[in-house]
Amino acid sequence: MNFNQIFFVSFESLRTNKLRTLLTILGVVVGIFSIIVIMTIITMLQSTIEEGMQFLSKNTFEIRKYPAIMTHGAWEKYRNRKDITLEDYYRFEQMMKDVEVMGAYEASGGKIVKFGSRETNPNSAIVGVTQGVYKTLNLEIEDGREFRNYDIDYSNHVCVLGKYIVEKIFFNLDPIGKEVRVDGNIYTVIGVLKKKPDIFGETQDNYVVIPITTYQSIYGRRNSDVDITIMSNSKENYDATIEAAIGHMRTIRKVKPGEENDFEIFSNESIINQINDITSGVKIGAMIVSLIALIAAGVGIMNIMLVSVTERTREIGIRKAVGAKKSNILFQFLFEAVVLCLIGGVLGIVLGVGIGIFAGSFLNSAAVIPYGWVAIGLSLCLVVGVIFGTYPAYKAANLDPIEALRYE
Repeated sequence: MNFNQIFFVSFESLRTNKLRTLLTILGVVVGIFSIIVIMTIITMLQSTIEEGMQFLSKNTFEIRKYPAIMTHGAWEKYRNRKDITLEDYYRFEQMMKDVEVMGAYEASGGKIVKFGSRETNPNSAIVGVTQGVYKTLNLEIEDGREFRNYDIDYSNHVCVLGKYIVEKIFFNLDPIGKEVRVDGNIYTVIGVLKKKPDIFGETQDNYVVIPITTYQSIYGRRNSDVDITIMSNSKENYDATIEAAIGHMRTIRKVKPGEENDFEIFSNESIINQINDITSGVKIGAMIVSLIALIAAGVGIMNIMLVSVTERTREIGIRKAVGAKKSNILFQFLFEAVVLCLIGGVLGIVLGVGIGIFAGSFLNSAAVIPYGWVAIGLSLCLVVGVIFGTYPAYKAANLDPIEALRYE
């Protein structure tokens, strides 16, 4: 028998016993489905988060009082830290000379932005910034201009609007030169920012940007906590820039040698790594559950294949009598076991990806197929088929042809 004949005989055997084949692959379907559906949802969530978390520019990091992501109960640890003040930033700016650009900003939310009789919901933010923030935070001007040095030096009441606010209260009007009101203060619109990607269907453009000096003159310098953004000159000196920034901030904040930093440094990559660490536990759990299900399915396949060997004992004897080698019989039954697993794996992957994308759509996440996990799923099916199909195939290959022919 050549390979083509072995494949044909194997498929014919599986096709002849449709119900048994279906029941056998069901366990594999469940095992692969459970891992693929979870990984599809997680991959969609991660993709959406990663796209939305690119708020810092390339080769840029941020210094702030609180971590970018805080776990439950972490607030108590960080709230007693000293605030980073605007004066700290100006001193830090004098010390950090070898950088591309740097800036500082602070913000508060729950604001209503008004234009005439139109207004936003009370969930807008107002952000006070220095000029360098436009470059470090990817704030690209779509229309109008950004702040000039004199706007910050003289605390001018000018603003740049996020795209969402423009669409919400200006409709088809040109906002440049118009006046908006926030907390009773009037600002002249001098620019509009380009739209940023939404995260889970929520806009990132619902804010008003004003000079940081204007912000502090209105909302006060006391209890004012600014975040500092720094862009290094190149990728090569990025790490060195971070080390220099840590040293200067420790000096400014009088952190003693040996004590841990009383400030946090993060970048787009560090935030994404934190998110990956959070989801890794879920991935490991899904993998363990799936392996248990696949092992159970593998045991079922072994039992079915042993039954098949018993039922086809006379057939095996006839094939050996007409010249079939042990390797032919071995490969035939092993191939049947592998095919059962792969069919179940493909069905589980299709169902897992489909239902995963459907579930992820309710979270407003873009559809993503986890190709890496699809490959892992198919590999696991292949391994399970080989491991649990080897013994039945070995038993079939080693049947005595005389005894097999006598079997009734």
